[in-house]
Amino acid sequence: MIHGESYKPIIAEAAKMAIGEENIYERVFILELLKDKNDPNAVAGAVGFSVRQPKFYVFKAKAVLLATGGATLLFRPRSTGEAAGRTWYAIFDTGSGYYMGLKAGAMLTQFEHRFIPFRFKDGYGPVG
Repeated sequence: MIHGESYKPIIAEAAKMAIGEENIYERVFILELLKDKNDPNAVAGAVGFSVRQPKFYVFKAKAVLLATGGATLLFRPRSTGEAAGRTWYAIFDTGSGYYMGLKAGAMLTQFEHRFIPFRFKDGYGPVG
């Protein structure tokens, strides 16, 4: 089984070696996507700030990948009783990516689908 706490440092090290540590920005909260002034349907970058230092960033990019996760806390879990505290939902999936995409002009589709985890004894979660 792959455990994220041991696998993520290995992937992070490979990324640093591939693109250079000077090109990696960690702990930056992105506020908004920047539109391309020449193409109203394209995103040309993003703006954000450091969550640990008093720094503001403006990123210029040829391509932008919005990978913020979903919005899992929009729905109440179906767990009851003692299992209610054992429900797995990513607390940081706030829907901010949906907001940024929508504000930048993206067409949001497939909202009829929602996260329905597998069932296991005494709770629900992302099982095998």
